[in-house]
Amino acid sequence: MGLEFLKELFLNIRIRDIIDIGIVAFAFYKIFMLIRETRAEQLVKGIIVLLIGTKVSEWLELFATNWILEKTMTVGVIALLIVFQPELRRALEYIGRTKFFTKSLIEIEDEDIDHIVEEIVEAVASLSRQKIGALIVIERETGLNEVTETGTKINGKISSGLLINIFIPNTPLHDGAVIIKDSTIKAAGCFLPLTENMNLSKDLGTRHRAALGITERSDSLAIIVSEETGVISIADNGKLSRYLDIKTLRQILKELYMSKKVLKPTLFSKWRKKDEESQGQ
Repeated sequence: MGLEFLKELFLNIRIRDIIDIGIVAFAFYKIFMLIRETRAEQLVKGIIVLLIGTKVSEWLELFATNWILEKTMTVGVIALLIVFQPELRRALEYIGRTKFFTKSLIEIEDEDIDHIVEEIVEAVASLSRQKIGALIVIERETGLNEVTETGTKINGKISSGLLINIFIPNTPLHDGAVIIKDSTIKAAGCFLPLTENMNLSKDLGTRHRAALGITERSDSLAIIVSEETGVISIADNGKLSRYLDIKTLRQILKELYMSKKVLKPTLFSKWRKKDEESQGQ
């Protein structure tokens, strides 16, 4: 009986059914990739447990337990919209950043890109040598106007001298973030949202947490220079890559500016330090 059913099922399957299954599978895969290693992953596991518990209590005729679980699931739909708000926003931004809806990342010549990259690299290298803390955020497809409004607008051409002067200690703008869009320093002294990741080393300072926070909420790239050690780090897609050298930083920035599509979250994985103890510095 079972074999006959499967045989009939496969014989009657249509091309549109295969396409339909493929779309659903692709959608579930993308959803999984979006929530992987986020708090949403744990929430999804909790929902699955509730669904299983509801069915099991129904089969075993545990009426009180089943009634409580059903009511919890009903109210939970509204609660999910509230709890998953950051993840839903991230998913919608991800859809909006697809090439179908967006134009190329930048519209500048290759020689200009080399100049921009060298100016940023020179500034970061100088700040690192002097152990001057810095936080530079490079905007991609997701606009950062709401962040720019929290700081002082500059709208100046990127130069190493300007970047270094912004972060000189005891100056008005040194304690915030610099926002860069294409070849322009949009603003300085900006306030960034802190990460909600509770698993980070407690030794990580506010700059690193702010860099992770802005990259969790947008597709931007953040460069951090530690004030205590001069270590250069990069935050991307809510992940932190530490102990970068100047050559690696230059390569990453060139790839960012040369690419005509949004860079994949795994771009920096080969430079990311897996040892969590190393984040204590």
